[in-house]
This record gives sequence, structure tokens and C-alpha cells, in this order.
Amino acid sequence: MRCLILGFAAGVFWLQQASSLPAALSLAGCAAAALALSILAAFVRRAAPSRLRGAAAVVLMLAAAGGLSGYAWAALLAQRALAPMLAATDEGRDLAIVGVVDNLPASFEQGVRFNFLVERTLTAGAAAPPRVALSWYANPRGASGRAAAASSVSAQDALPEIEPGQRWQLTVRLQRPHGNANPGGFDYEAWLLEQGVRATGYVRTGRAAAGVPAAVLLDEFAPSLPGVVERCRAWLRERILRALAGRQYAGVIVALVIGDQRGIDQADWQVFNRTGIGHLVSISGLHITMIAGLAALGASALWRRSFFTDAQLPLLLPAQKVAALAGAVTALLYVLLAGFGVPAQRTLYMLSVVALALWSGRLTAVSHVLCAALGVVLLLDPWAVLWPGFWLSFGAVAMILFAGHGRINPPLRGLCGTLLGAGHTQWAVTLGLVPLTMLLFGQVSLVSPLANAVAIPLVSFVVTPLALAGSLLPDPLCGWLLALAHAAVAALAWLLGWMAGLPLAVWRAPAPQAWVFLLALGGTLWLLMPRGWPLRWSGAIAWLPLLLHLPDHPPAGSVRVTAFDVGQGMALLVETAGHRLLYDTGPAYAPGADAGSRVILPYLRMRGIGALDGIVVSHGDLDHTGGALALLGELEVGWLASSLGEEHAIARAAPRHLHCMAGQRWEWDGIRFEMLHPAPSSYGDAGLKANARSCVLRIVNATHALLLAGDIEAAQEAGLVADRAQALRADVLLAPHHGSGTSSTPAFLQAVRPSIGIFQVGYRNRYRHPKAEVYERYRMLGIERLRTDTSGAVTFDVDAAVTVEAYRSAHARYWYAGGMTADHLQSY
Repeated sequence: MRCLILGFAAGVFWLQQASSLPAALSLAGCAAAALALSILAAFVRRAAPSRLRGAAAVVLMLAAAGGLSGYAWAALLAQRALAPMLAATDEGRDLAIVGVVDNLPASFEQGVRFNFLVERTLTAGAAAPPRVALSWYANPRGASGRAAAASSVSAQDALPEIEPGQRWQLTVRLQRPHGNANPGGFDYEAWLLEQGVRATGYVRTGRAAAGVPAAVLLDEFAPSLPGVVERCRAWLRERILRALAGRQYAGVIVALVIGDQRGIDQADWQVFNRTGIGHLVSISGLHITMIAGLAALGASALWRRSFFTDAQLPLLLPAQKVAALAGAVTALLYVLLAGFGVPAQRTLYMLSVVALALWSGRLTAVSHVLCAALGVVLLLDPWAVLWPGFWLSFGAVAMILFAGHGRINPPLRGLCGTLLGAGHTQWAVTLGLVPLTMLLFGQVSLVSPLANAVAIPLVSFVVTPLALAGSLLPDPLCGWLLALAHAAVAALAWLLGWMAGLPLAVWRAPAPQAWVFLLALGGTLWLLMPRGWPLRWSGAIAWLPLLLHLPDHPPAGSVRVTAFDVGQGMALLVETAGHRLLYDTGPAYAPGADAGSRVILPYLRMRGIGALDGIVVSHGDLDHTGGALALLGELEVGWLASSLGEEHAIARAAPRHLHCMAGQRWEWDGIRFEMLHPAPSSYGDAGLKANARSCVLRIVNATHALLLAGDIEAAQEAGLVADRAQALRADVLLAPHHGSGTSSTPAFLQAVRPSIGIFQVGYRNRYRHPKAEVYERYRMLGIERLRTDTSGAVTFDVDAAVTVEAYRSAHARYWYAGGMTADHLQSY
């Protein structure tokens, strides 16, 4: 059975790497082959059990059957999930829909976000998908407060209070699922598919075209089991936030009680991740096991005493079975409140398997329990394999099982023995997850063992019980207990902040190649072998390629440019044989969320890059400066050049700031860099717009050139053509101002004569960049056009030729809505 489940998991993972889904006939063939292999394996086992039971042939047949079954099952669920699709003609138009708020809403500075279960579409000739993700923005007048149970909402009203289970009639504008596609970045489209969300959009305020109110509350609560669960979660969250109003770590308490982590500040997440305790700031498997164990112990004690009656209940049903049932039911209720995350699912299924084993009288090995949990998780959610939490969760348990196999029990009993056992478990998890952590995040916390030694008992046995009791008990006990829990979290956060600030708190290296990862994993298993295993310490030698691997560079004389998919904004990483430069830092998305922290830093960490020689911020618009402060706070930066004023926050945060000026030149590793714009005199002209002062950078190797033009417009293009036409020639052009109608003039394009034009634009952006006439102009001039909204991040390797790789094509997945239609590798 274990081979079958492990093969099933491999088949699911195989499908999630596919660029397209198999046809129905192929799925039928996979299912038939899996059935045939299973029957053959059973026949071989029974034919000669003494000789062939457990033989390699049977194991391989079962694994292959599981792999084919997992592939077919995941493909079948993927086809069903992708089937509801918003028509292209319905994107961006007003649709009237009726449905129910389907999850716990998340408030943000401008409004609230929530999932909406669509019951019917009122607009004739249109059909909204069954589940959509909506944002409801506060009206432009900035009214505060909540509308009190109003039946209709107009643009003059305050934002209404959105609660799970409410039924609304809404006028919305939707678009198909789309997210930024970058190496090392979060796959938003896959996450939406896993959640069953097949369109995103926002609620329209004001009056609909037909005179119907844009938003009408039809029912305060539409009864359903998910609605009841989500309403309970909302009640608990509101209770905690009210009791801890104004407290810094109220979001952490909410996360520990109901699993909602959206209220935790980004700065706190950085501390938690640097110290390796991020797994505790949620409803983890440890917390669920603890609560289920307490419930089981309580139920067993009461049942043995027959609830203080003479009923002699243990004669009717053994107390062990009652305890198992109570623990499993408690775990189920807690996991429902947790939002059903993968770690919580894994723990629930493991506890359920143990409970079933006790009820059936068939005790089973722990490895069987773990495999059963793995099979159930992937049977219900085959997309779980795409997320780090899945691998870390199952990997941690697997390492604990491996390290504990064959070990002699600690010679000391009582408290000392417990502490030794806990220390050994933490040692096994810390060492065992190093290769996996490096593979997933490109970094490992060196202070994690010490941080977890303090955080695990404090969070598990002090903070979590206090938070749970405080959230359920009446006032004033509620406020007192929650305040105590918050005080404990604040003390822990202070200690973790000190640890996170240590110079060697985190070790960073590039994400390893497959052979490096497997070598390090083998060394880790060697380290965790039982006492007496020869030369156990030598397993650490296998870590050296993993930890000492340096970031790669392009060859001498060549340059690599990565144009990130940051939405509506600009950000490009320029690399030579020994230096790195970032041109612009992308937009800010929301308070605490920007392209620097969401796109650029994950990419740099994956590559093992912790320093930049320079940053160029072309001008002050937010779609170019949004990620600068996050990057300056996390990276070592040599200098920053910009057209910003000296009092700008970014200029003040830079270790060394200088103004971009035409005529500036430098050379790195045989690559020449020249600033073509702005003129020094422009800084004295207070009437110039920020775009007019954009830093224009030309990068040249022996045979090719790239021109990064920022947001210059027609006037600046004309000035460059008149003054420096010869210096404009380039093979790759970053389209000025994202391809707006005020730039990319014919004269400018004739002077540059690029072979490739790259447009960094957001999907269906409100500026409608690139403008249709400008985009057509590039085509008429024979310029190959690449757009980050359809191609994802685009990488140019410039040597004797210019080689282009588009992320959505090189990393194609079946859930991507589109991408380049041409081959992703081209030479010019």
C-alpha cells in the first residue's frame, strides 16, 4: 500500500509539471494500465508468496500503478477545475450577479477582499464562473465607518460590513485569473485554481446602467455548513481584535486561533522567517495534536468514571475508543477553524487513521499512517504539491520517523528524558530539512535550533492555550487571557528580533541543482543514522556543494538582462561577469506589498544574490520606485543613481546617492554603460514632469547594445534624436513609458533600430498600455515584440547573439492562460 501511495504522489507531481492536460483517451489508458498493473502485482504475490512477496518486481508494479493513477486523477480534477471560464468578451464589462460571500473577508487600507460563490448571473448573454475573488473599494470620498444593515449601497455610502454567508446582488467587473510569472516567485494563477476561483475583479459602486443599485444585500445569512464555519471564524477574529485593539501582535494571536495570517505585518514575517519559526505562527500540526490529545485525555477520564454515574459505560464501549473518537472530532473542528491548510490536513488525516486503527483493533505502523495521510491530502487537493508547506510538513514528519527508527530510548526518565527526546526531535528536523529549505527558499536559518527551542514550548504550551481559552471564555476573562498571550508573544518577538539581527542569522546560497540536492539529502540521512553507524559525521561533507555554491554570472564579455513581470511598472536586473545592476524597482501594490518584496527579492534569494553593485531608479513615479525601500533594507547596495531629489525617502535610505546625468560612463567586465539622459541642466527646471527626467541607460558589449529608456516621452525622444542619434542604436529596446501613446515616435524608433522591443506592462492595465497604434508601429518596423503580461519575465543573454527566454514558455504549465506563441528561444 505504501508503494502505491508514494507512486500516486509521484504521478500527481508529474501532472503538475505538465504544460498541457492529456486527452480523455490518454486518461482512460492510464487508468486501464494502472488497474492491470495492480491486478498483476496481486496475482504475482499470491502465486508465490514465500519467494516474491515484497520483491522488487511487485514494488515497481505497484509504484507504476500508483503513478498512473495519480497522473490520471490529478488530470481529471484539473480538467474539471479549468472548465468554468469567463468569456473573453465578458472581461472588463459590468456584470450583475447574485451570490454568497464564501470565505473570511480580509480588510485592507482601501477596502475589503473576499471570495464570492456565484448563484446566478443576471446580465443577459453572460455567465460568471461559480467562484470569483472580489475587491470592494471604499468610495473615493473616503468615508469611514460601516453602513448599518442597509439594503442597498451607493457610491455615497460607507463601505458595508461584509460577513461570510451574506447573499448579495452585485455589479462587478471581472477578468480571467492572471498573476505575475517570475522565476522563484509565487504562482498566483495556480493558487487561484486550487481555491476554485476562476475570475477576479471588483465591485462597481454607484448605479448600474439599467438603474438598478450596484449592490443590494438580499440576505444577512444564507445557511450552509461552510457559511456557519466561516461565520464562526469571523466572530472569533472580531472578538480577538476587539480585545487586543491597537496591540502590535494581535494578528499573530488571530493566526494561532483561526489560522488567518493576513493580519501579520510583513516586518514580523521577516523576523519569523529569518529565525525559522514561521511554521509556529499558524495552527500547526503540533498545536492540533496537542488540543486533540487534551480532548482525548479528558474524554477518556470522564468515560472511565462513567461521567460520575453508575452507568459503567466502559463495559459498553472501551475508553480507548471513546478517546480516539473525541480526539479525531476535536481535531476536525479545530482544522475547520484553521482554514484547512496542508499541515492541518496532514495532522487531521494521521489522527483519523490512528483512530480508525484503534476502533478496528488493527494497530498500524507510523509510516503507514503518514502514507495514508499523504494519499488523502493529494486525493482531495492534488495542487498541494506546488507549495512549500506541503513538502516541509511531510518532510519534517518523515525526518522524525527516520531519525527515531532503531534508536534506544533515552536512559533518563521523567523531565530529563522528555527534554532529551524533544532536543533529539528538534535536531532531526533542523538537520533533515536543510537541503529542502535550501531548495525551496535558497536560505537556511542558522539560529533556528535555538529560536525553536524557545518558541516551540512557549507558543505550543503557553500562548496557544491562552489564546484559545481567551477567545472562547466570556469577559473579563477573555481580555485578561488574550492580554497574557499577547505579552508572551511580544516577549518572544523581542528575543527573535535580536536573533534575526545577528550577522550570521541566515545562510544564503543559490537554489541547488538536482544532483547537489540529492547529494546533500543523502548526507543528511547518513548524519541521522542510529548511534554506532560508521563515520556519521562525514555526512556533513555532502553539504559542502549545497552551502558553498556561489551565484552564477554570465561569461566574460556578455551581459544578461532579466525584465521582471511586475505588473504595470519597470524592473530589470543587469548582470555582467562580476557585477549586478538593478534598473528600476517595480510598483507598490498595497501597504507592505511591493515588487521589491514580492518579485525581486524572491528571485535574488533563489539565485543566492545578497548584494547589488548599483541601483538606477529612473524617476519618481510609484511604478518605478515602489520596491526600492524594501530592497535597500534587505540587500547590500553599493550606490543608487536616480533623478529623485535629495530629500526623497529613497535617496536618504541609499548608502550613496547620485543624480543621473547625460555623459556618465563606466565599464564593468568589458561591458560599457552610458547614461544618455537627463541633461544636468534639467535638475534646475522645476516645471519638468518626472517622466521628462527619466534616466536613460545604454549598455554595450562588443557586438550588441541594449537601451533602457524609462518613461521618456516624445519631447525627450526628439531631443535625443537631434543631439545623440548615433548613440541611440540598440538591438534591444525597453519601450519608453510602457508603450504609451506619448512615446516611441517613428523618428526615435528609426534611430534606435532595435530587433526586439520589450513592453513591461500589467495585464489589462487601466492605462491600456501598450497603445494599439504604438504596438502596431513596432510590428510595421519589423521589431519583435515581447510583453511581460503575456510572456512573464523575459531574460536576454547578450553575447555574440541575443538569446531570449520567456518564463511562461520555458516554464509552461497547463493553468497559464497564455504566453508567447513563438518558440521561447530565439537568436538575433
